[in-house]
Amino acid sequence: MTSTLEHKENPQANGAVVPGDCLASPGCGQPADFLRPDGTGVEVVVLESRANAKGVREEDALLENGSQSNESDDTSTDRGPEPPSPLKETSFSIGLQVLFPFLLAGFGTVAAGMVLDIVQHWDVFKHVTEVFILVPALLGLKGNLEMTLASRLSTAANIGQMDTPKELWKMITGNMALIQVQATVVGFLASIAAVVFGWIPDGHFSMDHAVLLCASSVATAFIASLVLGMIMIGVIIGSRKMGINPDNVATPIAASLGDLITLALLSGISWGLYKELESRAYMNPLVCAFFLSLLPIWIIIARKNSATREVLYSGWEPVIIAMAISSVGGLILDRTVSDPNFAGMAVFTPVINGVGGNLVAVQASRISTYLHMSGEPGDSPGTAPRKCPSPCSTFCGSDVNSRSARVLFLLVVPGHLVFLYTIHSMQGGHTTLTLIFIVFYMTAALLQVLILLYIADWMVHWMWGRHLDPDNFSIPYLTALGDLIGTGLLALSFHVLWLIGDRDSDVGD
Repeated sequence: MTSTLEHKENPQANGAVVPGDCLASPGCGQPADFLRPDGTGVEVVVLESRANAKGVREEDALLENGSQSNESDDTSTDRGPEPPSPLKETSFSIGLQVLFPFLLAGFGTVAAGMVLDIVQHWDVFKHVTEVFILVPALLGLKGNLEMTLASRLSTAANIGQMDTPKELWKMITGNMALIQVQATVVGFLASIAAVVFGWIPDGHFSMDHAVLLCASSVATAFIASLVLGMIMIGVIIGSRKMGINPDNVATPIAASLGDLITLALLSGISWGLYKELESRAYMNPLVCAFFLSLLPIWIIIARKNSATREVLYSGWEPVIIAMAISSVGGLILDRTVSDPNFAGMAVFTPVINGVGGNLVAVQASRISTYLHMSGEPGDSPGTAPRKCPSPCSTFCGSDVNSRSARVLFLLVVPGHLVFLYTIHSMQGGHTTLTLIFIVFYMTAALLQVLILLYIADWMVHWMWGRHLDPDNFSIPYLTALGDLIGTGLLALSFHVLWLIGDRDSDVGD
């Protein structure tokens, strides 16, 4: 005999009503028979649940309008159709969200280039030329730490790990302490690399200059990371409230003021400490010791936070190797900036490196978030290639990551034209913008971004397949490669211009 009984009901995310006794049963979604104590049967039809609440929240994370809906917690049975899969963004929406922060970041690199064009004539840059080696290393360090922070927080925001004030405060304190540890240590190592790279070719070593480089590097890295980290957190929180995908705006804005702030701090601090060498030489080791003494405090805070504890132990390899790669680019800059045949490189180097690093960081952050929505590092989503992707699949595919790669690549030429015109109008670089100069410069910029976007597509998936979080590991390598490739291609372009005798561009005057 079949009759109706009231059972305890559990609402699911898609509106299905399931008996509480069936939640743990593997047969949910099929008719089930239940027996009363008196032996009479009750037949209950259980509706199949298509998704849990967390799953719907993750699928809603990156809809085309960029907003994250909380409707997945609705217990009503009148829910609409299943939400679309994540990252359903059009090329226009991607380009629109990336364009403004991209231009803002580009103008920041232009300002940094103008600053470098001015300070290269200061006494500290003339007499302690190893400071030039610190420039790409510290600008790259800023990119490594702040862009990694932006990518990590963007992913956390998109998958709902920053929705409550408690979770938000936990992510802020842990990540700020973490980047202070990384900035201090890597800044110290960057100064050692600058001393070594400067000493090997010349065979000359000065203890006073070595301590000056150490104090300048550590102080610059610490202060710049503190300021830029706070800006990053504000940008991600603000973009979430405005319904904008943080992956599209956070990393470019991280670089918009980053190069300028870092270079201005390095120039000012090194100049001030250089002046102190004459009368108060003890100031340099004192400054270095002060920032290094703060390390235990930041380590304790980062260790107590579960969100950053793992990165504190495992996140050193990428930033240290990236610093070494950027230092090689700094060595190229140090050897070319004083050569009359390479006049103008100082102002263009931060621009080409910054633009390439910003674009590839956006792409890496987007791919990482896309993979995080399908599981944990090491999982094998159907969209993740197991082998090295072909350039055609990277740029000509129909998926959202190929679409964003095309959009970012198409921004290179118009963006650089705007930045070149800005530099020319401000009379920076001592170089006239002739057609042949623009062609060589654009070729270098396009080749740099093309290589970086392809490497990003391979590297992020490769790291994911090896249980490494791309948010923490990929961006340092990519931005460092951007510095090295950009500086190398730019130096090659200037050298070719000099060989073919492009005197109209004033190269070599």
